[in-house]
Amino acid sequence: MKRLIIAYHSQSGACAQLSHAALRGAQREAGIQVERHRAWDIGAADLRAGDGLLCVTAENSGALSGGMKDFLDRVFYPAINLGLVLPYGVLISAGNDGRGALAQLQRILSGVPFTPAAEPLILRGDVCEEHLSKAQELGEGMATGLVMGIF
Repeated sequence: MKRLIIAYHSQSGACAQLSHAALRGAQREAGIQVERHRAWDIGAADLRAGDGLLCVTAENSGALSGGMKDFLDRVFYPAINLGLVLPYGVLISAGNDGRGALAQLQRILSGVPFTPAAEPLILRGDVCEEHLSKAQELGEGMATGLVMGIF
């Protein structure tokens, strides 16, 4: 059985909502185990047990949220040392435009190297039903791709 890890950082609750929607979407796919963790609570050993990673984070002042940056900093060298190569997806909750946070996250993950599995999803403004629906679609797409062996 494939395992998708959803790592999220949320201060306002928006990313927690979006990560939960992604979890619901991923769980629609049979043959996948989905784990949802706060970015503060997981590390490289958790990633080693996974087959894919979905990062759900906010843009803070045009940059990656501190909690997600901390997670990526903590797993960067251990993941390299373990030889991890995981497909990943990105969901960014942005008050502005999200491009700064996305560029920062992509730069870090490409150095591990992790490979992008889906188009990044940047959701601007307050969380709404459309955002939750798109988060579900991303979660389901990541899960389906893992189960089918597409990535």
